[in-house]
Amino acid sequence: MFKITEGDFKNQIYGDESYLSNWPMLYILENGKQVYIGESNHVKNRMSQHHSSLDKRIFDKVYFIYSSKFNQSVTFDYESKLIQYIVADELYEVRNKNAGMADKEYYGKKEYDEKFQVLWRSLQREKLVKHSLEELENSDLFKYSPFKELNSDQRTAVEEIITSLKQEENQTVVVNGMPGSGKTIVAIFLLKYLKDSEAFKNKKIGFVVPQTSLRKTLKGIFKSIYGLKSSDVLSPSDVTKQFYDILLVDEAHRLHQYKNISYRGAFKASCERIGLTTEYDELDWILHQCKCPVLFYDEMQVVGPSGIDVKRFRTKMKMEQAKRLMNYYNLLTQMRVKGGNDYIAYVQDILSGEVSRKRNFLNYDLILMKDFVKFNDLMCRKEKEVGLVRMAAGYAWEWISKNDKSVYDIEIQGIKKQWNHCTEGWVHSENAINEIGCIHSIQGYDLNYAFIILGNEIGYDPDKKRIIIRAENYYDQNGKKTAGYEELKEYIQHIYYVLMTRGIRGTYLYICDPDLRGYISQYVDTE
Repeated sequence: MFKITEGDFKNQIYGDESYLSNWPMLYILENGKQVYIGESNHVKNRMSQHHSSLDKRIFDKVYFIYSSKFNQSVTFDYESKLIQYIVADELYEVRNKNAGMADKEYYGKKEYDEKFQVLWRSLQREKLVKHSLEELENSDLFKYSPFKELNSDQRTAVEEIITSLKQEENQTVVVNGMPGSGKTIVAIFLLKYLKDSEAFKNKKIGFVVPQTSLRKTLKGIFKSIYGLKSSDVLSPSDVTKQFYDILLVDEAHRLHQYKNISYRGAFKASCERIGLTTEYDELDWILHQCKCPVLFYDEMQVVGPSGIDVKRFRTKMKMEQAKRLMNYYNLLTQMRVKGGNDYIAYVQDILSGEVSRKRNFLNYDLILMKDFVKFNDLMCRKEKEVGLVRMAAGYAWEWISKNDKSVYDIEIQGIKKQWNHCTEGWVHSENAINEIGCIHSIQGYDLNYAFIILGNEIGYDPDKKRIIIRAENYYDQNGKKTAGYEELKEYIQHIYYVLMTRGIRGTYLYICDPDLRGYISQYVDTE
């Protein structure tokens, strides 16, 4: 179905086939280390244009990809797909920019999506790519690629933010979005676009990631992407060391205040570095240290008293209006969870105790399990089948293995487990399948299936028909030190909201509290 031919780009020798002059095709320019991927209806003419361009002179070979079934909609789509997957494959450094990446719909797309597998295997035989599509789809480099195809509301937000930045740099931008709406993807896409753009080439741009685990992951990814550097990824304290034109802030709700944190000395030093007191928080550092902060925020993902809760966030944004232009955008489409927006809303309703009717979701598993042995066995089986399957829980057990690796933190029905041995990069660490992840090791990551344990810190009062919490069973001391009952309840609900929205294909639940199990079993299928 696909014919791949090699041409001599350096000497402009391509062959005499008629389709090289008048047929929609794909091509890959290559020099042994780098590639440039493109499509054209007249690839010979396109090669002449590239040959006269200085930045393409680095290439010496070209591979043409022909199919009698191609039309321009298909080649546009396949060009985007090839860029995404070849970047993740890491055999070559991809020299493309990401300006044209957008999700494409056309007649017969489902059939062509299946045929892309055939093309990829052809490229593997030609030694142009290395890994399988399935391997790449589970990789962080694929999931956090700046070459992701954007949906319509993501594309609208990106285009309007860029247009606005070109007209007025002194502004604050807020992008709101639920879990899985693509906040991190949009932030990374924007960074790559701005770094590649001539209009922003002299601007100092940084990408702030509050969570230590995700920050380490993204530093590793940015090393592999042309035009980006690991040093583009900043911690909040890095921001206090110099002034920026634009700061993109992922998961801004995870920025901290000077309370219930373990690094009070370093926090105080960062405040003093820019002339602020500890009354100010890490969000203030961002606002103080750049002309344009772009803040990606979700009020439902604040998981402790040190976070930037919605009241605090709105107060600061109101103060910002007096200083600079304000722009707000909303990402409304669920991109991670196959259960869609309805599933996200359903999780909220279940955890708030306000669900009114049972729902099922096409192409998504939401299952309650009562036997922990079967729960654990199924997780291991799913990991073997599809990979990227993890178990996570709320803070209902002490982390005693932190100081003694020979002991177990959690025992349920005779099965013993330890908490995550690290937070940085835990999801992809070697022993993660045998451990249980906490919120700090999992927030911001996608899983194929999430196996979530609801511990005894959360329960249900069948008489009053409401969700309850038990502070004495909640072991994150920083998470509860200054929180009253209702505040702590909200944080615990937020933690499980985040955990139950990690799974792309499904979420499996094990619930310790019998009354909570009884309540949720009315609304979730039980195995």
